[in-house]
Amino acid sequence: MTAPAAPAAPSRIAVVTGASSGIGAATARQLAAAGYRVVLTARRKDRIEALAEEIGAAGGQATAYALDVTDRAAVDEFATAFKTIGVLVNNAGGALGADPVSTGDPADWRQMYETNVIGTLNVTQALLPALTASGDGTVVVLSSTAGHGVYEGGGGYVAAKHAEHVLAETLRLEIVGTPVRVIEVAPGMVKTDEFALTRFGGDTQKAAKVYAGVAEPLTADDVADTITWAVTRPSHVNIDLLVVRPRAQASNTKVHRDL
Repeated sequence: MTAPAAPAAPSRIAVVTGASSGIGAATARQLAAAGYRVVLTARRKDRIEALAEEIGAAGGQATAYALDVTDRAAVDEFATAFKTIGVLVNNAGGALGADPVSTGDPADWRQMYETNVIGTLNVTQALLPALTASGDGTVVVLSSTAGHGVYEGGGGYVAAKHAEHVLAETLRLEIVGTPVRVIEVAPGMVKTDEFALTRFGGDTQKAAKVYAGVAEPLTADDVADTITWAVTRPSHVNIDLLVVRPRAQASNTKVHRDL
């Protein structure tokens, strides 16, 4: 197996969106350990500042920057701080609700689209010049298996993640020949502290049912390890799409549970 490549000097900055918890925070820690200067962005300033301190105490380099990826003016201002960056991890996103299409809340659908799709578009557009200027840039789009298959009660989230998947595929076609890779990582069932809880409006019982009987769902560290591996491949190697699920999950609708 090819060992992780140390980032070249012009490509040592890695921006991670949604870095305040879960997969984003885990990815920031692992990229910092791999030698990147990590820029942590999220709306919750206190969380990312604490994470930056943690990374620094562990010997890494990290900077916190409070940012709402759906605010284009704020994203554009953020981007002016960089002449070059090596990696952008589009992690900010999430799911809201599990109602059928017939009764789903349009406000939830709109918010999921704005965060997962428009947020990814905003940050990618704003930072693409700096990624290109590095001479060795990587855009990571953290989608989901929901972007590759449907399931009942997931219409709004599935629609948003399908759009995010198409964004990554189209961008790869459009910038081929430039020194920027586009990697999509699509996780299946991942158990984090907040994903299901946020989806069900803080209802702990509903959130717990998502993982009931599943011995080992993926962890945030599992996904972060996958992202870091893909990013640290040699520059000529592009991991177009990597789908990662726990062994107990065969598809979005087929999960083994010991109940």
